[in-house]
Amino acid sequence: MLKRLQIQNYAIIESLEVEFSDKLNIITGETGAGKSILTGALSLILGERADSSILLDKAKKCVVEASFQANGGKLIRNFMLKHELDGDDEILIRREISAIGKSRAFINDTPVTLSQLKELGSVLVNLHQQFDSLELHDYDFHREVIDALSDNTGRIQEYRHHFHQYINAQKELQELKDQQAESNKELDYIRFLYNELEEAHWKEEELEGLDAELKLLNNAENIKSSLDKIYFGLEGGEQPMVQQLKALIHQMNSLSTYVPAIPVLVQRLQSAQIELLDIAGEIELINDQVNFDPDRIQMLNERLSLGYKLLKKHGVQTTHELLEVQAGLEDKLNKVIHLDERIGKLQEEVDKHILAATEKASILTEFRKQQLQPFEENVNELLTKVGMPNAKIKVDMKPVALSEYGSDMIEFLFDANKSGRFEALSKVASGGELSRLMLSIKSLVARSIHLPTLIFDEIDTGISGEAARQVGMIMKELGRSHQVISITHQPQIAARADAHYFVYKIEAVGKIRTQIRLLTDGERVEAIAKMLSGERPSEAALQNAREMLKGTSLKTAKRS
Repeated sequence: MLKRLQIQNYAIIESLEVEFSDKLNIITGETGAGKSILTGALSLILGERADSSILLDKAKKCVVEASFQANGGKLIRNFMLKHELDGDDEILIRREISAIGKSRAFINDTPVTLSQLKELGSVLVNLHQQFDSLELHDYDFHREVIDALSDNTGRIQEYRHHFHQYINAQKELQELKDQQAESNKELDYIRFLYNELEEAHWKEEELEGLDAELKLLNNAENIKSSLDKIYFGLEGGEQPMVQQLKALIHQMNSLSTYVPAIPVLVQRLQSAQIELLDIAGEIELINDQVNFDPDRIQMLNERLSLGYKLLKKHGVQTTHELLEVQAGLEDKLNKVIHLDERIGKLQEEVDKHILAATEKASILTEFRKQQLQPFEENVNELLTKVGMPNAKIKVDMKPVALSEYGSDMIEFLFDANKSGRFEALSKVASGGELSRLMLSIKSLVARSIHLPTLIFDEIDTGISGEAARQVGMIMKELGRSHQVISITHQPQIAARADAHYFVYKIEAVGKIRTQIRLLTDGERVEAIAKMLSGERPSEAALQNAREMLKGTSLKTAKRS
């Protein structure tokens, strides 16, 4: 609810502050006193654009500040979290317009954009002026009204559960189909690349081993020649090293009787002899295995040529990396091959979820249908009461594709003059008719859905007498559960106020300024009497005013 509004340097307002009750607040005053200036200033808080022309004193900035009691509403809490703003119980909104037309906006002293201000303003306040009935042209609002009367909140949540499952499964299915279509374009090439590697039967580190073997075979003659010389030097020559060691061991043994350290040295020489014999044997074995083989060399060259070609083709350098490429290609092929199976299973999921969502949407439709006739009858009865006896509303509900709220499109149609032709509200309803229609509709759903602070700016234009009295009664009832602020010229409506504010002009230093104050019980009698009979009310008018105020709870509070 709107707790307090402060305005400085706006139009003909120098400075004023007003505190509102949480029920029905009525604002009255003479024509031209500045009542609608209040709603103009409030519209700045709600994110409307402005320029320096609104400044009373061009040397100072305009400041409009509003304090709201949010009471932890879910929509407000979500907004504050979304934009990382502090506080959700009491919200202070300030708008500043500089002398050069520059605008700044703040929520709880944190700078915000106009779009953010508008977003929050739409949750906090519903400013309803003549010719400003956007909600009535909004199909979402039409549906929300019928759903509120149908008590569909729980059913909508249940439906959405299945609908979101369907949407998510459908999205995943489409992604798989897109993936399959893309993969099919490359499938033949991927299969070719994989088959090329698979047919080669590469083994880990094969290319590296083949390269080493080829170097060995290409140098086989030099290797054998060198090995022959080494073997000849160790064991096969006229004076092989092994035989020389044997002779040396024999000589040293003859000295062992005289020199105690000799036996240890002999043992070491014997070990060296044995090691050299073993080395000579292994060299002979290696030499026997090294043979020049032209056929083997040709095969190795061909295998390596294929390997190097594939390494270059796939941009890798080792056999291991080539095998990883092969494994990746195999994985892609398997995914493509199994896509059909996955798509089939997912299609079953989509069908299951859409069936469940369709069933839940049908339930919503049935409950909505049950409310259409009672809603039309109740609104049409209220329209008669508020001075529109020839006006009728009709609800048109059509089936549409599944959406966030089911499978129905709901539209309110209007016939202002019993013509029998019901058309869209925007085509046939005037501003005053739309205002009273909105009041009638909102009074029906006020107990079922959350409504922000409702502000009505002279929606009583063109009515009087009984119709005005009925409008006042509807507003009074609406004010029991919601904060309502209404600017009116009708005494029948003003008499219903929980708090009655009077807008007036004063002259200060030769300049006209607008002010507002909360009326006392006695002042209300006089104000309503003047609305009934003019500036100098008769005793009869005063008595009539007292009668109108009987039974009405008069709010007493300190003046602003």
